[in-house]
Amino acid sequence: MYRLIKQQGRARRAEFITVHGTVQTPAFMNVGTSAAIKGGVSSYDLEELHCQVELCNTYHLHVRPGEGVIRRQGGLHRFMGWNRPILTDSGGFQVFSLAQLRKITEEGVQFNSHVDGRRIFMSPEISMQIQSSLASTIAMAFDECVENPAPYAYARASCERTVRWLVRCKAEMERLNALPDTINPHQLLFGINQGCTFDDLRVRHMQEIAALDLDGYAIGGLAVGEPTEEMYRVINVVEPHMPADKIRYLMGVGTPSNIIEAVSRGVDLFDCVMPSRNARHGHLNTWQGVINLNNAKYMEDSRPIDEQCGCPTCRRHSRAYLRHLFKSHEMLGMRLAVMHNLYFYNTLMERIRQALDEDRFDQFRAKYSGLLDTRI
Repeated sequence: MYRLIKQQGRARRAEFITVHGTVQTPAFMNVGTSAAIKGGVSSYDLEELHCQVELCNTYHLHVRPGEGVIRRQGGLHRFMGWNRPILTDSGGFQVFSLAQLRKITEEGVQFNSHVDGRRIFMSPEISMQIQSSLASTIAMAFDECVENPAPYAYARASCERTVRWLVRCKAEMERLNALPDTINPHQLLFGINQGCTFDDLRVRHMQEIAALDLDGYAIGGLAVGEPTEEMYRVINVVEPHMPADKIRYLMGVGTPSNIIEAVSRGVDLFDCVMPSRNARHGHLNTWQGVINLNNAKYMEDSRPIDEQCGCPTCRRHSRAYLRHLFKSHEMLGMRLAVMHNLYFYNTLMERIRQALDEDRFDQFRAKYSGLLDTRI
């Protein structure tokens, strides 16, 4: 259930109540693709890093170890030692980004696994069955992710098929949640808005999926290479047609500036691999901008990554030490860097929520939206 607390302009401060706990929004989901954060960060670490929701990947877990294994272990929460909400994506994005050979039909998608090449068939029903076995808090509907740019006619046909698939997802989810042996009979379903950068397709698709009265709604198919201003434009087009009483999720976004700007346009929920991926290459977020620890100027820098940061890494270690770890190819360097960036993103969301609580989000946006993406 989504409970709006207050609003400043279009920016929304709310709570999202689930069977696995209440999420304070706006919120950022930390991405644990294969039931783990890349960089050696555990579920127990995530609690210390102020993570509220973890995102896991249906496609990757279907390929390895298989949803049957996880179901027999009691579901994802027990499998990975995480008691807070988990969102599983539908596998749709990976089907279209990783599979070199795929065939799309009305029934579903036939494709080859990127791991061993075996043939896999994914349909709306199968995606729901996998996610039910994983027993995540939130399941994403199975949709088609279309490349940007795409021909208008193809994008329109894809939107129409995605609506038909969503109807099937909803019916299958209702069936699965009613079964006596379902691990999480309270699993929620989010629909995904598509339509590339065509305004009329985006609006029509959003109106059609909103009519299905789902638990939440996502904007998909953005942050895939289009200019940032184009992404903001699409959000502005879609947002007025998203149900005001449901949570809104912008998939795969993004930089701190992207998040602040999307919050100002009415978005509640985010995810992105960027903080952990960048951290593993020595690119770290600070409240003054982004630093690259590989630079020689940090060789003898005894300061923490960010003197304003209270993360475990900044409380205990210097830039000089982390740089040494990276140059020595020590795994600890990646772990400490990932912990810092995830803490930064989660703290960013806390500060956004505090600014909304105190009616000063516009000032926060003006100060930090450009600054946080600046490379130092």
